[in-house]
Amino acid sequence: MKIRHFFKEIHRAFRLQRMFAALHLKKLMEYKVDFVIGAVGFLVEQVINIAFLTIVFGRVEKLQGWGYYEVLFIYGFSLFPNGLDHLLFDNIWNVAYWLVRKGEFDKYLTRPINTLLIVTVEEFQVDSFGKLIVGIALIVTSLRHITLPFVWYDIPLAIIAIIFGMLIYASIKTIFGSIAFWTKRSGHILEVAYNLNQFSQYPVSIYSRAVRGAVTYIIPFALTSYYPASYLLRHTQPVFSILAPVVAAVVLMTVALIVWHKGLDAYESAGS
Repeated sequence: MKIRHFFKEIHRAFRLQRMFAALHLKKLMEYKVDFVIGAVGFLVEQVINIAFLTIVFGRVEKLQGWGYYEVLFIYGFSLFPNGLDHLLFDNIWNVAYWLVRKGEFDKYLTRPINTLLIVTVEEFQVDSFGKLIVGIALIVTSLRHITLPFVWYDIPLAIIAIIFGMLIYASIKTIFGSIAFWTKRSGHILEVAYNLNQFSQYPVSIYSRAVRGAVTYIIPFALTSYYPASYLLRHTQPVFSILAPVVAAVVLMTVALIVWHKGLDAYESAGS
């Protein structure tokens, strides 16, 4: 019965997701300038990051054994789990910053659906498609200059890595966003933790041992991009590169759900 109820909740969540996505698209039509500004800001950020890479590789031929187009591939791959997380789970930021602080989280408690599901489906960030498009462009560009040791099962493995990488992002966001249930606001804490994902956009071998350990085993953003991408590039560490993101996602999802429900138990309405 519990499994049946779980799948009913998931089905309901997908229906709500479609409804909220349609509403969000209508909102974009009303506020086109905001959308354009956000899209331009994202593109400028990517141009700056790629320009930085180009400047670095203008001075060195290899970076800890990684060539320019290999790093470009890793960077492009990193945008897929990050973009999907931004597309589907962005409303957690609102919980962390102001929904709890202003007492507006109360509305979710009155709805006949799991609170975490309704929070996540309420926002649908269309501008995240920009990340996915840039990611595709960077990978296509890099593949014109490098040859992957491709075998047929690399495609499903890459899809698995991207999906579970997205869940790692969402779980980390949920864990740190849930702190707001106790502190009323946890946006800045979440931002510090979430910004560690920038280390995963490049080969982690270029960092110190402490940084490598932190982004691999503590806040494992490296498992969302570097390790799967390095497997696709060189077929190194196949078991760890694909299995570790799955295990990390399951563990973090479990922790996230526990912290979220503990936070709900501690939640007290706030506001003016």
